[in-house]
Amino acid sequence: MKPIGSVFAAAAFAGILATSTPVASAAAEPGNQITILYDAFGTDATMTKDWGFSALVEIAGKRILFDTGDNAEIFAANVNAKGVDLTKLDFVVLSHRHSDHMAGLSHVLSVNPTVKIYAPKEGFGIYGSSLPSSFYRKDESLPPDMRYYGGKPPEVMKFGSAWPDAHFELIDQTTEIAPGITLLALVSDAPGTKELKELSLAVNTSDGMILVVGCSHPGIERIVEAAAAINPKIHLIVGGFHLVVAPDDVIAKVVDALKERFKVETIAPGHCTGEPTFAALKKAFGKNYLYAGLGTSIPLGATAGSDVRRGEGPAQDDLATYRKLAAREDPFGIMRAQQARLGGNL
Repeated sequence: MKPIGSVFAAAAFAGILATSTPVASAAAEPGNQITILYDAFGTDATMTKDWGFSALVEIAGKRILFDTGDNAEIFAANVNAKGVDLTKLDFVVLSHRHSDHMAGLSHVLSVNPTVKIYAPKEGFGIYGSSLPSSFYRKDESLPPDMRYYGGKPPEVMKFGSAWPDAHFELIDQTTEIAPGITLLALVSDAPGTKELKELSLAVNTSDGMILVVGCSHPGIERIVEAAAAINPKIHLIVGGFHLVVAPDDVIAKVVDALKERFKVETIAPGHCTGEPTFAALKKAFGKNYLYAGLGTSIPLGATAGSDVRRGEGPAQDDLATYRKLAAREDPFGIMRAQQARLGGNL
């Protein structure tokens, strides 16, 4: 009786999922794409190659500018070459404080001064910051002219931004900023960038997670792991993996993790990923390696939103899930409920 009851429970659960689990439509929305606006490689003769990164992400009815490149004039020229209207952005994401990802912000603000800008929250950061005045030790034995603020500091001390009129929203933890659109907030512990905070853009779609990364200073594996916590099906990764000077053994380890551990479906590396890593990823992913040079537009076929499948893995793996459930004894209490009803009728 044990196998029969368990199989019945799993089958019932399958029926419940088929009728009640909300899954967004996979139908394509026009204009869903990621366009590379700044990078040091590419084939578009109308655009200028330079070290840095910027991408326009158009998905779920949103137009998101992710990073702004290393030079405002080059960024402006590249934007114009692609016919991008920066006045129609929903928001900007600055992945981290390095100049090759944010120098073009001055041009963005010159044409769209009120646009919302998401950036990492850092103490004394370039995007502005604040701290409670209790952060520093005080000595009341000193005369007022030797004390900060004459001994009467404000409750919250605010520190300036390189763009004082910009509308920053500073992020210090992973945050869903729109339905299905999440900023992953991680901190690097690598030598040279220790304590550097970085945001990555994760969009949960009916095809799986679409992940846009700037430089991956916290480690591309850690970033993918954070995205997989939302939805373990990683459909596409675009951006820089910070392996430009990595030795072959490190590259091989990362490539193996992306392909075998995380089962990433499609990959479109750029910027600081590095030429040897381009080669290794192309070999590993084959037709699922997408060229992402300057000026390239990568089509995105899926819709996004908070109602799409998240957390349970790819849809095609449902049968495996049901088999695991079937191995349990009455995993959802269905048989116990039936027995209780039968007992009440005796």
